[in-house]
Order: sequence, then structure tokens, then C-alpha cells
Amino acid sequence: MNAAVRAAVRMGLSHGWDMLGVRRGYAGLIAGNMTSLGYRDVGGIIQQGGTFLGSSRCPEMKTEVGRGKAIDSMSCRSIDALIIVGGNGSQTGAHALSEMGAPIIGIGSTIDNDLIGADMTIGVDTALNIALEAIDRLKVTASSHHRAFLVEVMGRECGYLALIAGITGGAEAVVLPGRPLDPDRLASHLHSCYERGKRHALVVVAEGAKWNAGRLASHFKKHHSRLGFDLRLTILGHVQRGGSPDSFDRLLASRLGAAAVERLAAGSEGVVLGLLGGRIAATPLSDVAGRVKPLDPELIELAEVLAK
Repeated sequence: MNAAVRAAVRMGLSHGWDMLGVRRGYAGLIAGNMTSLGYRDVGGIIQQGGTFLGSSRCPEMKTEVGRGKAIDSMSCRSIDALIIVGGNGSQTGAHALSEMGAPIIGIGSTIDNDLIGADMTIGVDTALNIALEAIDRLKVTASSHHRAFLVEVMGRECGYLALIAGITGGAEAVVLPGRPLDPDRLASHLHSCYERGKRHALVVVAEGAKWNAGRLASHFKKHHSRLGFDLRLTILGHVQRGGSPDSFDRLLASRLGAAAVERLAAGSEGVVLGLLGGRIAATPLSDVAGRVKPLDPELIELAEVLAK
């Protein structure tokens, strides 16, 4: 996100615009918590994770009164347009402000990768590489001690991170939201892995799955005799959000931040920018707000075939 802010600020300044940064997201917008940003203010941040401007949950933005305050705040500071970097919640708020007449350009940024209008959003590649490194390390331990591991990754109800981490990490099974799971059949599958000579078994679990890693661990502990071997639980949690962004994310964010300014300069608004087919594309906010991108069924099938 810092790379996107940096690119937007410097591209805007090159157009001769005054650029402001809103601190703490929509809460800061409503409160008028903004600061002028120059070239040097965004120097040295491209390698930092998160956002130096800060973010926050803002229930007030879900109310008409709160959104009215946000519009008033923009008017008081003579703000001509907003660039909003974030995921579904942020872009739903962006759509609401756009419907009230505010010129908005959204930039897709969420490790869940569930935003309509983007093949990959900012943060996904970095989060995947962090998860993959953890999985690779766990497989070494699993092989040495002949154990099975449950690894829970973030992703809410989408499951994209779990699916891709499972494929690229060589998992024996992937547990996803919205897909039926019989824990006993999973246990039987893991047991068969050992019977076929595998020295380890690893299951990647999406946090939003009905049978998340915690529930599976409890079930297997209760029915240990059916499993026949020790099982360890690892929940990666917010570790996935804390990494320094990799090259792909820095470049993607820089392209999107610059493109947002260029779109505004060309008179475009009311859209979310994302990477589609290798190019920066615009999707109407009305098509993005409140919707979730489904998982690719071909990738799900691939994960199931490769896990055998």
C-alpha cells in the first residue's frame, strides 16, 4: 500500500497538484485528519509493509450521517478527488461516496484476493510467499519426525491463499470455505499417505472454512485412534501481513498508484483499478461493491489431483 501511495503522490505532484494523505482511513477522512504530502514525505516507504498513513475500522461510514461527514470533510479541505486503496470494505465505502457525488478512484489491495476486477491485488504475492516459506519449513520438521501438520492461513471466506499455498507447497490436502469436508475421510487420506511411504502429511486450511484448523485439530485429538499418528497445529495468522513487500507487489502497487492519478487527470472516476490479463484495467465501483470473486474451479481441481 505504501508503494501505491508513493506512486500516486509523486505522479500527482508531477501534474502540479496538491496531494494530501488521509490518516487512519475513513475514520480520518470523517475527522479531517489529513496531511500534505510532498516528494520527500513518501521517500523510503516503498519497502515497508502496511501503510504509513494508517488504517482503521470505521462503523460510522456504514451510516448516511457518517458518509455525509466524509463529504463535508472533503469540501472543507477543497479536495477534488479521492484515491482509495483497499479491499472489499474500502471499495464498498468508495462506492457509497461515489454515489453521493465524490470523484473516486479505487485501487484493489487485499491479501484475500477476492476483489472483482483483479487477477491479483496488492499484497497477495507477498502473503503467499510468507505462507509458502512457513509451509516449506514445517515440511522439514514433519518429514524428520513423521508427523502431520495442519497449517491455517488467512483469507477470510475466500480461501485463495489456502488454495494457492496448498498447490505450491505440495500439501496432501487443502480445506476451503464452502466445500464439504468429512474429517474422517481426511484422516483416512492422511493415513494412506503414510502407507504409501510418505514421511509427512500436510494440510493447508483456510481460516474461513467451516472445519477450520482448530476444529479439525480438536476432532483428530478426540479420535486419535482413527488417525494413528501425531498431528500438530500451526496458525500463521497476521504473520502473513507483516512482511516487506516483494518485487511483484511493489511494481503492481506503483503501476496502480500512478494509473489512478492518470485516470483522474483524464476525467475518469467511479472505478476500481486492478491487474487483469497483465494490464491495468478499470472496473465500475458498482460492479465491485459488496461482491466477492469466486475461486477458480480449475485451480481447485488441480489441487485435488496433485494432492493424490
